[in-house]
Amino acid sequence: MMLNCLRRTALSFAVIALLLLFILPLQARELNNRQQQMIRQAMLKELKKQGAVGVAVGYLQNGQVVHAEGYGYADLANKQQMSKSTVVNWASNSKPVMAILALQLVEKGQLDLDADIHDYLPNYPPTTSRITTRHLLCHQSGIPHYKNGPVVGTPRKFREQLPYLDPVNALHKFDKSPLLFQPGAKYSYSSYAYVLLSAVVQATGKEPIDQQLDKRIIQPLRLTSFEMDLPESNNRNWSVGYYRNSNGQVLPAPEEAHYWKHGAGGYKSNIRDFARWAQAVMNDELISARTRKLMWTAQRTNNGQATKKGLGVTVEVQNGRPKISHNGSQTEARSRMVLYPSSRNGVVILCNSNHANPGRFSTAVYTALRAAR
Repeated sequence: MMLNCLRRTALSFAVIALLLLFILPLQARELNNRQQQMIRQAMLKELKKQGAVGVAVGYLQNGQVVHAEGYGYADLANKQQMSKSTVVNWASNSKPVMAILALQLVEKGQLDLDADIHDYLPNYPPTTSRITTRHLLCHQSGIPHYKNGPVVGTPRKFREQLPYLDPVNALHKFDKSPLLFQPGAKYSYSSYAYVLLSAVVQATGKEPIDQQLDKRIIQPLRLTSFEMDLPESNNRNWSVGYYRNSNGQVLPAPEEAHYWKHGAGGYKSNIRDFARWAQAVMNDELISARTRKLMWTAQRTNNGQATKKGLGVTVEVQNGRPKISHNGSQTEARSRMVLYPSSRNGVVILCNSNHANPGRFSTAVYTALRAAR
């Protein structure tokens, strides 16, 4: 059922994508030719400098997407160009998506940020400590990441072809792991915590997680390429992923289906949809301004120590202005979203090279735009 829903959604939005180009009014003026050329030169220079293969860039100005384009190659061997239609993994930039879904449920009164997660998932193995949804969102749960502590799961075999479409089935990978610390004691980044969060959202939303994504993210934003990273390789718009080996060679990365991670790192799209998502986050299209303020508030530990993590995003102050961001890294991709709410601009980056630094690409975009003035 989940897979069929995903495929129907992808097909229906692909059909109407061209129609939208004609019926939707332009919301903002695109960058001028000089600005676009300066960005292109900067991206090609940075690709060469980093030894990366391809990158896609989206730029927001005055809260609107004014530029989306790809540079370099989506498939180096076949000389297929990276474009604004090329689909690349979001990696951990999936986490803000699940955070928004959770906060929507908070607004509806279906999810209590400070209730024990066992209230929603009674079958999840008990721990000696109380873990809340807030702990999961701001990485204070004590649940380990991939290699920062013992990861102990419950061996299981599935008959389903795609068992991890249900995030509950993915919990067995880590559900017996000892906590690294008392929940709320400190910050420690954890993707497994966001897999668990995905299961909490499914339970409290009372619908399969893909249906919640469809109804509350994909359809409202009219996303046409957003999808789970399923074990398929025949999508002509999917980018090949690359990594650099110990000898310095840049090689195609092994294909890996990350859909089991769900909100921890299971989503992908083209740069246009990634930029549209960032626009929605900035403009309170999915949650209220009050809830967004909560999301963008740096959380403190039990003893009052400040962190740089809000609910699903990194919260910082740069040159006296707030900066909201998130990065993503997987074996075949890197990503970045950075928003500056006070000036209402931002950059999103999708890169198909694991060895690349997306932050340098976003910095290069701003440098290029300053030079184009």
